Amino acid sequence: MSQKKINIAIIGLGFGAEFIPIYQKHPYANMYAICQRNPEKLEEIGNAFGIEKRYTSYEELLKDPDIDAVHINTPIQNHAEQSIAALRAGKHVACTVPMATTVEECRQIVEAVQETGLTYMMMETVIYSREFLFVKELYEKGELGKIQFLRASHQQEMAGWPGYWEGLPPMHYATHCVGPVLALPHAQAEYVSCLGSGRIDENLISKYGSPFAIETCHIKFRNSDLAAEVTRSLFNTARQYRESFDVYGSKKSFEWTLIEHEDSVIHTGESPEKVKIPDYAHLLPKEIQHFTTAGVYDSDEHQHLSFIQGSGHGGSHPHLANEFLTVLVEGREPYPNAKQSANITCVGILAHESAMKGGEIIKLPEFTF
Repeated sequence: MSQKKINIAIIGLGFGAEFIPIYQKHPYANMYAICQRNPEKLEEIGNAFGIEKRYTSYEELLKDPDIDAVHINTPIQNHAEQSIAALRAGKHVACTVPMATTVEECRQIVEAVQETGLTYMMMETVIYSREFLFVKELYEKGELGKIQFLRASHQQEMAGWPGYWEGLPPMHYATHCVGPVLALPHAQAEYVSCLGSGRIDENLISKYGSPFAIETCHIKFRNSDLAAEVTRSLFNTARQYRESFDVYGSKKSFEWTLIEHEDSVIHTGESPEKVKIPDYAHLLPKEIQHFTTAGVYDSDEHQHLSFIQGSGHGGSHPHLANEFLTVLVEGREPYPNAKQSANITCVGILAHESAMKGGEIIKLPEFTF
């Protein structure tokens, strides 16, 4: 693309509104349009941020020839259909997680990207969090030595969230724990085996037919001696919110804090040491650096629940926006691109299928490699 500013449209203004001022400040972006089905909320957000171009219809938005890229932040069941529609309409796509809810939908997105030559990026927060960037730096400097094993978990109580979450299979929303274990070694999942454990309330089971309180999955990496384990829970499990990953290396290992806001631990040999995770705002354009440590609204009461529960998503939002915009300007692939996003997302989808079959090994489809 040329060096003209990229016209961005944001679809979905709950979590999506968190990104509006980041795009407004970014030197590569023009925060051009917003879309929300509820006209009152659309007007409220548009007025708050001074955005004139407003749509209540996604179909109408996609007809706007001035829009270069869309950032989708709608309910998870809409992600695939809206991503494909945008690509077919000639728009680049950034989409919040997960990429899709079925393997077939993931395949269709990968094919749409291949056919259109446009960019797709799944906006996975953990792999742009300060914690991940810290461990990535250690790994790239050789301080961890050889990675021997990775483990991650995402435990969250979803009671009180919108109805489509009720009874969702835990692994269907697993990208926050699958993403980092694949991203650090830039690996691909080859096959999975997952076990379900416990049982959620009977009234939650009927919507998706998933009984498990917790699902835990082993992932075998493709063309590698590595494996990883990820754990996910959504209902009826007592645990403070936790998105975490641990990395075990031959020289050093990193373990995420057990309790939010406490220090993580670095093990050198058998000697543990608490570590303060630095911020990585210096990697960003100066105009958006301050968004790594603060939300976009004036007080916590206006911030989206996922931002509050996730402790600000590790300062990842400006890093995600910057990656998406930078790849469009530089003409390179984002991380994760469509195939990588499909590999990450299909791990969770197939892990749940494995759990329902008592831990059966299931291979990832070829289109994810």
